[in-house]
Amino acid sequence: MLSCYVENHIVQKREIKVSKTIIVSNRLPVKASYKSGKLEIKQSEGGLATGLGSIYKQGNNIWIGWPGLEVENDKEQHEIIDKLSDLNLVPVFLNEDQIKGYYEGFSNEVLWPVFHYLSPYAKYDYNNWISYVEVNKLFRDVVMQHLEPGDTVWVHDYQLLLLPGLIRLEQSNVSIAFFNHIPFPSQELFRLIPWREEILQGMLGADLLGFHTFDDVRHFISAATHLLPVHVDANRLKVGNRLVVAEPFPMGMDSEKFSKLGDNPKVKSIVAKLKDNFKDKKLVLSIDRLDYSKGIIERLNAFELLLEKNPEYIEKINLYMIVVPSRDTVEQYKILKDDIDRLVGHINARFRTFSWHPIAYFYHGYPIEIVSALYNVADVCLVTPMRDGMNLVSKEYVASRNDNSGVLILSEMAGASKELNDALLVNPNSINDIRKALIKALNMPREEMEERMKAMRAVVFKFNVKHWVRIFMARLQDIKKMQAATRAKLVSEDLLKHISDRYASASNRLLLLDYDGTLVDFKKEIDDAAPDQELYDLLDEINADEKNQLVIISGRKHTTLDKWFGGRDYDLIAEHGAWRRRKDGQWEQRPGLSTKWKPTILRLMEDVTDKTPGSFIEEKSYSLAWHYRKVQEGLGDLRANELMDALSYHLNAFGIKLLDGDKVVEVKNAEVNKGVATLNVLHQKDFDFILSIGDDRTDEDMFKVLPSKAVSIKVGSNVSAAKFYLEQQGDVRKFLKEVVAYETKLA
Repeated sequence: MLSCYVENHIVQKREIKVSKTIIVSNRLPVKASYKSGKLEIKQSEGGLATGLGSIYKQGNNIWIGWPGLEVENDKEQHEIIDKLSDLNLVPVFLNEDQIKGYYEGFSNEVLWPVFHYLSPYAKYDYNNWISYVEVNKLFRDVVMQHLEPGDTVWVHDYQLLLLPGLIRLEQSNVSIAFFNHIPFPSQELFRLIPWREEILQGMLGADLLGFHTFDDVRHFISAATHLLPVHVDANRLKVGNRLVVAEPFPMGMDSEKFSKLGDNPKVKSIVAKLKDNFKDKKLVLSIDRLDYSKGIIERLNAFELLLEKNPEYIEKINLYMIVVPSRDTVEQYKILKDDIDRLVGHINARFRTFSWHPIAYFYHGYPIEIVSALYNVADVCLVTPMRDGMNLVSKEYVASRNDNSGVLILSEMAGASKELNDALLVNPNSINDIRKALIKALNMPREEMEERMKAMRAVVFKFNVKHWVRIFMARLQDIKKMQAATRAKLVSEDLLKHISDRYASASNRLLLLDYDGTLVDFKKEIDDAAPDQELYDLLDEINADEKNQLVIISGRKHTTLDKWFGGRDYDLIAEHGAWRRRKDGQWEQRPGLSTKWKPTILRLMEDVTDKTPGSFIEEKSYSLAWHYRKVQEGLGDLRANELMDALSYHLNAFGIKLLDGDKVVEVKNAEVNKGVATLNVLHQKDFDFILSIGDDRTDEDMFKVLPSKAVSIKVGSNVSAAKFYLEQQGDVRKFLKEVVAYETKLA
């Protein structure tokens, strides 16, 4: 009887498939440990665990990660799996070698220092890279055991940069998001990593890439476009036939939690003791994990400079400094710890008096109640990392100040500085800047203090961690809809017949055909792309039908099109719409166009051409095009991105537009594009059949203005405003021949 119930229950569960969210991070939001042979699971109080609790604890959602201990015994692994499953958690078990190579090695000896702009500390060990790849594949295998159609995967942080791409290779249609919790470096620094392309390809497996700041987004896009053959439009990257979006999502924290802790009786008791200990002295609070990116040494030097240059603060202030142990088995961290110990001892010895020590220094972690009490007591919170993705200590301090008192001194290199701009922002490399900020903070009028704190608290409470999760997941859904909306459908046999039926039954047809990449294949020498006899025959046949209006709409020079099609009465639109040939064979240009911008843009293009063998400039009446089809693979993309960066500063000033085409960067008057040219044609008469075919980004303007009944086809890509696509240029002529021949067969 029980077995029947179990079988029926399983069948029901299989029938009712509900899509789930799979969160993946290096660590689970718990720490598993064995004490006296008994398994204990302790919940994490970290910001990420708090924020994502609203996701992984719901329904059939799960969180995958390392449980925090090495377990090679099968019995213990099964015990951990069973106990964690009740919490919607799935462990990934790592052995000692994997932890050492993947986590301590590659993650923290390559990615951490390079991403924090401390590249001299990086150690590019090949074996550690192999371990990093191996562990990312191990995480992939665990994800694939739980991944079902319709699920969403959200990968977190720098330890798993390869994972989105690895999952994408296994399941091409899955929704994948990635969030990087540390800074992303400029491309000049990022390219120092020997395995930079593999890392970028892994990250670009995601549909949505999240970073704390816009600077991080900008750096990532720059790295991707410089190192990989991907095209970008604002923050949208085209990766093969897939759209990927990179956006800033500043992470919040549990502001309500820290605000309410101030009313906790235990916290109040600690507050009273701290106030009694420090009495009438001003308290400056510093809390950091032991790390060379936190600017601890510079902070101590600034405090020493304050006491040296401003002796009036001796016996009037205390620096309460907490350093939480971290990676202190690593040589670089051991050295840092010794340097901190020596410097604290030196400052205390130099300035102490009979009843006063300037620095209260503690090298260990504290329960949250003590941290909360310190937040509530400290007159100044000193947060000056050399580089930080966000830094939640600054936000925790602000959330704790329910009476709107206190001053936050914050490094402009921390992601939080982009939101908490009412803090006193400092350059962490300038100890004099920090000294001046301390003086200003210690003497700030109550009115200004409250005004600044109120503004920062409004930000911290509105943009909390739950808000961060909500807008991130909503954006991922938007992107999946955007991908679906911009994904063209392949022209199948059935679709070809449907289009042919519509063509045959129509009496007023418009055929808008791009030239290069559509009617002819690309050539290294642009003049080699002249029409062949087969193309002439095909176009002549289409044009001979009185029901048809044939329009060749191209970016080519009008003189080139005239040379190729001068003896035929096709409708010709050249240079993206700057020129149009009338039926009498006369060319007319669009009025009101200026070329004043040309000399400036030409100089920029010439500079790039001078250092890029194989590239050349094509000048048209109202545009300039820099071609790099013959340039060494990789170098052309690099130079194109450099050129586009330089050109971007001139676009608004001159009223010009930048086009990133297939191995060409073109600049033209902003009011000239294929969309405007197409609208001019559409206004001439009512067409009962419209066919438009193009391959380039310039053709997207044409597709976007077409009426909904039009048949629009993109060549070579399914990411387009076009409804349909053909896989390659050679398919275009075949398609046109079959459509035209179908009417003949019916006749």
